[in-house]
Amino acid sequence: MLPTSEKKKWMYENMLVSRFFEEAMETIYMEGKTPVFNMAEGPIPGEMHLSNGQEPCAVGVCAHLKPSDVVTATHRPHHQAIAKGVDLKLMAAEIFGKKTGLSGGRGGHMHIFDADVNFACSGIIAQGLGPAVGAALSKQMKGDDSVAVAFLGEGAVNQGAFHESLNLAAVWKLPVIFVIEDNSWGISVSKADSTAVKHNAVRAQAYNMPGRFIADNDPIALYDVAGIAIEDARAGKGPTLIEVETTRLAGHFMGDAEGYRPDGELDRLKSKDPIVRMKNLLIDEGVITDDENLQITQKAQKLVDEAIEFARESDYPEPAEALDKVFV
Repeated sequence: MLPTSEKKKWMYENMLVSRFFEEAMETIYMEGKTPVFNMAEGPIPGEMHLSNGQEPCAVGVCAHLKPSDVVTATHRPHHQAIAKGVDLKLMAAEIFGKKTGLSGGRGGHMHIFDADVNFACSGIIAQGLGPAVGAALSKQMKGDDSVAVAFLGEGAVNQGAFHESLNLAAVWKLPVIFVIEDNSWGISVSKADSTAVKHNAVRAQAYNMPGRFIADNDPIALYDVAGIAIEDARAGKGPTLIEVETTRLAGHFMGDAEGYRPDGELDRLKSKDPIVRMKNLLIDEGVITDDENLQITQKAQKLVDEAIEFARESDYPEPAEALDKVFV
């Protein structure tokens, strides 16, 4: 199942929007945090996890999804949110803590929620798997052909929630796809030091479901495998586990000194930047020209610039609004 030229352009455009959004977040996040780093300072306080390099994981899967399909994501969610169609302006405002944000500024960057496109994420490791299984059960009971997708990191596979969720999904043949974004690092602990198997896709065998491994951060290969998995899920054939070998081009969080990386690793990963590789692929295949690439790039940057401007100009909530939407 190969993407059409139009779908390839969609994937590339969304990868660019995601990268430009993360680069903007990186710059803005550091405002007020220099020369001495203080996580509480600046227009975006708290932690910030960037998804630079992991863009193929999102577009290769979300290219197949529709608004009624459910996506649960991780604490590193921006690329997934963008690919699922979350409103960029409202997401930016949420990250800034503004009242125009998706949740009125209450959730921030690790708790983005957009009911219009059925997207949610959480800062808790493996937390999204259970809700994705529940969403898939709901879709199955309603008898429609919508699916759920749970994105997770390779560190989350060692949590109990991973095994519980895969087991129930398999027992009930639920329309859910589990997508592991393997960037090799669980914060500062390498996968080799934390996980007994080389590829987590083999764990699917224990739960009687297909397990697929995508090497080298390849969005086209992922599109193919994800398309089959989603098609099977819509047809009532049950869940699939997909593992994507991806790259984290930034630290675990902003301010991470990354002293745990081996010498030369980051340079090696940057030499395989998926944005550059996708651009070259599309030009080599004649899907886009250099002039069209410039237009796509400028359009993506404009979308991000407008979202950031909207977030900066939006008002903060009034202090009394902190008590709104709170159950007592």
